[in-house]
Amino acid sequence: MRTQRRVRLISGLTALLAAVGLVVLPPSGGAGQARAAEAEDSVSTEPGRAGRYDDFSDLRVTVHQTKGLRGQGVRISWTGGKPTKGSFETNFLQVMQCWGDDPSGPRREQCQFGKIQAMPDGIRNRGLASSLVGFQSGEAQYDPDETEYPFAPAPGDPAQGEKGWVPFRPVSGAPTTGPNDHTYFTQFTTNEQPFLSTGPDGTGEAVFEVQTALESDHLGCGAVEGATARSCWLVVVPRGEHDANGQLAGNNGLASSPLSASNWANRIAIKLEFEPIGASCPLDLRVRPVYGSEILAEATGSWQAALCEAKDVSFNHIRQGEEAARGQVGTGLGLTIAPVEASEGSDEVVHAPMAVSGLVIGYNVELPRSSKQIPQLRLNARLVAKLLTSSYHHDLPGQGAQRGALPKENPRTLRHDPEFLELNPEFRQGWPPELNMPAGIMVPQGNSDYARMLWRWLQNDKHAREFLSGKEDPWGAKVNSHYLALHLEKDDAISDFPKADPVSYSPDPRCPEMKVDLIDYRPYTASLHDSGLRARKGYNGQKAGADCSSDPRKLTGDAQPAGERFQLALVDAATAARYGLGTAELRNADGDWVKPGNASFNKAVAGMKKGPEGVLDQDPTLRTDGAYPFTTVIYGAASTGLGAELRGDYADLIRYAAEPGQKPGIEPGTLPPGYAPLTDQLRKQALAAADELARARPGETGGSSSGNASGGSSGGGATSGGDGAATEGGGTSGGPGGGAASGGSGSTATASPPPPGAAADGSDKDNIARTGPLTPEKIIGFVRWVLLITLIAGIVGAVAGPILLRVGVMRAAGAPGSHLEGNSSVAQGGIR
Repeated sequence: MRTQRRVRLISGLTALLAAVGLVVLPPSGGAGQARAAEAEDSVSTEPGRAGRYDDFSDLRVTVHQTKGLRGQGVRISWTGGKPTKGSFETNFLQVMQCWGDDPSGPRREQCQFGKIQAMPDGIRNRGLASSLVGFQSGEAQYDPDETEYPFAPAPGDPAQGEKGWVPFRPVSGAPTTGPNDHTYFTQFTTNEQPFLSTGPDGTGEAVFEVQTALESDHLGCGAVEGATARSCWLVVVPRGEHDANGQLAGNNGLASSPLSASNWANRIAIKLEFEPIGASCPLDLRVRPVYGSEILAEATGSWQAALCEAKDVSFNHIRQGEEAARGQVGTGLGLTIAPVEASEGSDEVVHAPMAVSGLVIGYNVELPRSSKQIPQLRLNARLVAKLLTSSYHHDLPGQGAQRGALPKENPRTLRHDPEFLELNPEFRQGWPPELNMPAGIMVPQGNSDYARMLWRWLQNDKHAREFLSGKEDPWGAKVNSHYLALHLEKDDAISDFPKADPVSYSPDPRCPEMKVDLIDYRPYTASLHDSGLRARKGYNGQKAGADCSSDPRKLTGDAQPAGERFQLALVDAATAARYGLGTAELRNADGDWVKPGNASFNKAVAGMKKGPEGVLDQDPTLRTDGAYPFTTVIYGAASTGLGAELRGDYADLIRYAAEPGQKPGIEPGTLPPGYAPLTDQLRKQALAAADELARARPGETGGSSSGNASGGSSGGGATSGGDGAATEGGGTSGGPGGGAASGGSGSTATASPPPPGAAADGSDKDNIARTGPLTPEKIIGFVRWVLLITLIAGIVGAVAGPILLRVGVMRAAGAPGSHLEGNSSVAQGGIR
């Protein structure tokens, strides 16, 4: 019951924070004329220079997108470097994000250098990622060029030698007061990359996490100042074979910071331009909520960014489980994968296809001692089943026998599984045995249609189904026995990801009262987006130790170090594309190994059968050649019993999504990477649904009254704790584009003129991102407080009922009638 209350409290608080985010934070993304250049138009390459001790003049660093940036992954590549030695001992790059208004580049005090403690073995004690610019190795050493920050003996310990440090100066506020001042960022929130490796051919590559003012307000990147968004810098400090004082690196490699003056002199600075943050819709607009699937969040974020001022209406995407969204179709537009089944006698519900995408297993897996990501990863259904049931020893907390009742034949990690090595033979060679790297698979909490789809895929696979039922695999591994009582091999209603093993341990004998269980050790993520961001950072929130000196006691942990990252996460395809994650190849029901993408999405859609309400049955078990099994078609569903004005507004949104919103691109208003454009048939279906929704009916008053369509057994409108409804893609505002507007009370819908930049026939022949002038940053208006009150009301219902999570709690295996306490299927009318 302790864990049950904890999970419910966390779920409720997460939802509340997401709702508050809708009001407190401004919508993300740019508007109108804030056009993002296509990635290939904003590539920037800068040369190195000959330094005092090492020559970097042959180095060429390329940043593959420098404009139209948001919180995302950006590819960096380079040529002309010298091969990195050993475990990042010499000849590597260090990269950081900085702010600065000087056209020549930032000062080192303006850089988010961080202090990453998790480093490869042998270099964990080096100060490379910190603000310390002095160091001690043998006899006291120093940087002869260091004049701005003179060295001083470390307080209270002169024996440490002379050290200096560079303070961080934020875009506003006081500078830091010492190297341990974490006011602005920590080792977990900094995006600095301290070790990027160069291969034998002098080339290298990496993906860098770019942060906006939403993620790092102390940098201010993208914050609107006047009519422009603040630009920032990506700074690369190449490191050679000499340290900051001119001496050759010792056996332990380089030991000084990139901020040391002689190292900083070799920097390469590349300007980054961001989409505006804080550009909001006019305050007098009508607010229309859009509830549901976060798989569409990247698209809705793009559409609203371009169309905020096209009409006098603002759409807010409130991310939540699809089942809950189906319960909202009587009050707004629900985004769903499965159809809404209206109750007998209720108003008809229309279903409009909005976009095609997919659930993917994203990965951030580096080659050993390298910053380069592996190009391919294969996972079959049984391997996925092992990951989801914590059936690897290192997926459970504790040491040795404390890790629970797993058979000794079960592998330590995925990378040690013979089945995985058969599918990925490249992991047999060159991977040091001491690198345990895998850290399970990150999954979001809560119920969803995509979770039901994934379990359906596992249950249809003979080997996965048998493993889930208790049969050992050919190498003797068995499912974690605590999952047997859940009957995962046949439960066709399961729609979440259980963490059912109750094993716990005390990470530090000095505070034995602190217990770490599976939820602590492998925590749920807040959303698919959050999973993707954590995978990019190389940190899944794993807590491996305890700080017994703190009051109260707290758990501690480290990110995976450079060259040892092995992160798997359930994400949507658009989030994987945003953060530059690899995507695993999966074996479909036809026996093909398939990677997610437009071609495999389209093949899956072509093979889908039409189900109730004209919604495609997105069955991952269909035997379709070349089809990706987790392909999703996201539908917008709304009741025809809504008031005429509501129906007209939602019809406009559907029309925009079905026409100009299907143009692929990274510009505001286009369809972001990770989505496949709707087929002609789906587009026509969407337009027909919009016409049906907008059609006037006798006796209507034209207000925002609601119909009585039933959304099934789920109720409540609470947000489901995504990555924050106020971040990109969620809780943002945007108006519809061309198409018909509501005709008002009882009138026939009439065509509206197309937005500026759109073709008169409604096509996307011109750049539809140019829809209006940029709206300066404004205080969020009264309408958002009204929305907050509505959301809180829904949240109270969600917290009171166990709809959020049936398995985010621990229970004793086989407890009669419990079927995962805290989320009774009976209380939810069978929806789990």
